[in-house]
Amino acid sequence: MLISEIFHSIQGEGSLAGVPSVFIRTSGCNLRCVWCDTPYASWNPTGDEVTVAQVVGKALAYPAQHIVLTGGEPMVAKEIHTLAALLRAAGKHITIETAGTILPNEIACDLASLSPKLAHSTPSEEFAGAWSARHEKSRWQPDVIRAWINHCDYQLKFVVSGENDVIELIDLLDKNHLDVPAHKVLLMPQGIDTTTLHAAAFQVAELCKTYGFRYTPRLHIDLYGNTMGT
Repeated sequence: MLISEIFHSIQGEGSLAGVPSVFIRTSGCNLRCVWCDTPYASWNPTGDEVTVAQVVGKALAYPAQHIVLTGGEPMVAKEIHTLAALLRAAGKHITIETAGTILPNEIACDLASLSPKLAHSTPSEEFAGAWSARHEKSRWQPDVIRAWINHCDYQLKFVVSGENDVIELIDLLDKNHLDVPAHKVLLMPQGIDTTTLHAAAFQVAELCKTYGFRYTPRLHIDLYGNTMGT
């Protein structure tokens, strides 16, 4: 497996924000979000080729019950199903942070943290070349989202920069008959530094109040900044 990093930190986003967790970040992604905060695992995938046994051994060395498989896009990683199965056998709670473009195919998972990409995520052709069209074609896969919803507990986490993004996500859910309770839809401000995030936080919180969705912070950036290993 190509692994970017394995580290012990605090979950910064979603319904488990604040929970000590081990993060296993695979390297490689099938999307190219223009505002990606982990380009070293997506735009320019880097890392070390290691065995599944080595990944499990390192992850289990930390005193955490929760393990997060993230990326990049962890569902494109070789042997990800084997890794998840071994972590489940070890009694760990598994969160998979995924864009929801690849079917779960019975993967061991306790919480699917689905982060579908809205239109503002698509990079321009001038910036990304052929990846612009590839990203736009792949970023929203409602049948895959539905499969994850039916597979395990889940949350839908959307990066939003304004009300138009919220209107877009509501339209996508409605058109595709995805009946998702409001408390499982989480809105997160766009930004990779505390100044940007704090400036956007009030607007996103107000949108949550208006539409009944849930606000999610990026607690790890508040605590550690946008750095690897956090």
